[in-house]
Amino acid sequence: MAQRIRVTVWNENRHEKTNEKVREVYPEGIHAAIGQGLGTDAFEVRYATLDDDEEHGLSEQVLSETDVLFWWGHMAHGDVKDEIVERVHGRVLRGMGLIVLHSGHFSKIFKRLMGTSCDLKWREADEKERIWVVAPNHPIAEGIGEYIDIEAEEMYGEHFDIPAPDELIMVSWFEGGEVFRSGCTFHRGQGKIFYFRPGHETYPTYYNEQVRRVLGNAAKWAAPSTREYPKYGNHKPLEAIKPKS
Repeated sequence: MAQRIRVTVWNENRHEKTNEKVREVYPEGIHAAIGQGLGTDAFEVRYATLDDDEEHGLSEQVLSETDVLFWWGHMAHGDVKDEIVERVHGRVLRGMGLIVLHSGHFSKIFKRLMGTSCDLKWREADEKERIWVVAPNHPIAEGIGEYIDIEAEEMYGEHFDIPAPDELIMVSWFEGGEVFRSGCTFHRGQGKIFYFRPGHETYPTYYNEQVRRVLGNAAKWAAPSTREYPKYGNHKPLEAIKPKS
């Protein structure tokens, strides 16, 4: 049996404490719905939240034992300590996969990795979202049809201020007319990053079987390779250098 991918699902977990509607949708927390949706066959799942401890549940040991980190945040991006952001950033550069979800587009770690404002248009109006697969041969789209229909979601609209994605996997259309680059991949250092748009806290999006399939596919795609980390800095020559006259 293949070794399971070690996943840490990080969730701010603040809405669940303050908003009854969110608690009704996600009684065990958004992180639990995400992790349970991955199943247990291919993944070993652990959870971390903003208020777990002084390190937000993301200690050096936890991150060293994480192949892929999921990130969901919204109302408390500013409460994430800069030193933890730098720790996660360093781990991504060394090969840890990162899956950034929905309002995590405005997280410190995503903006740090993108180098842009990551801003966008938004609206909450219970709109239908149709997520079109525009790269059907990509591993993240495996098992997904031409599109995913979500009957009610928050709208995100262009322009989305991110660098041009390395790969554009999915594009959303909304009932109100906007479109959005909703499934984007990036490479930073040795790490692979996937941003996936749906997942507003008051909608049961993370119970959608196709959404769960996308997240599972993304975790497999983002898992680190076993290749040795490159050597940098001053380097001795491989071959003898002839004296120059």
